[in-house]
Amino acid sequence: MTDNATKAMLHQYLTFKLGEEMFAIDVSQVREILDVTNITKVPRAPEFMRGVINVRGSVVPVVDLRLKFDMEKTQRTVDTRIVVMEIALDGELTIIGTLADAVHNVMDIEPSGIEPAPKVGAKWNTEFIKGIGKHNDQFIIILNVDRIFSVEELAMVQQADGGADKAAA
Repeated sequence: MTDNATKAMLHQYLTFKLGEEMFAIDVSQVREILDVTNITKVPRAPEFMRGVINVRGSVVPVVDLRLKFDMEKTQRTVDTRIVVMEIALDGELTIIGTLADAVHNVMDIEPSGIEPAPKVGAKWNTEFIKGIGKHNDQFIIILNVDRIFSVEELAMVQQADGGADKAAA
């Protein structure tokens, strides 16, 4: 196989940390990575939704994946970032930001290097996980971000987004 054919088979993932765990998402779903800015709280939003931010004139909801994964709330540090990504919801793209304790890098992982998530003993809902990759003896949990949030939860986020748009007007 040629080098170009091998590269075509590789998938690129953005890696980031939540607590001691390393996670990854498909780089094609990442719009940008931002330093943490002021997050405006939205009344009656679910606990995992930390609020909204302004990204070049657009209101973007920010969620805390640590809370979604039954971990401690993200504590803001110099390494904390907001990963702005696109999530498919009922055939439409929804822009959402997620807090990460630290963003690491983009890495190539061959599909053959990704194993399915274990069905038992996992701390997280395995529907959220595309698979488990390995890099330098460290496991990387590859997330399926389109499945992390239910349609109902994202509808709440979008309603909150709409309320923030009205408040900003």
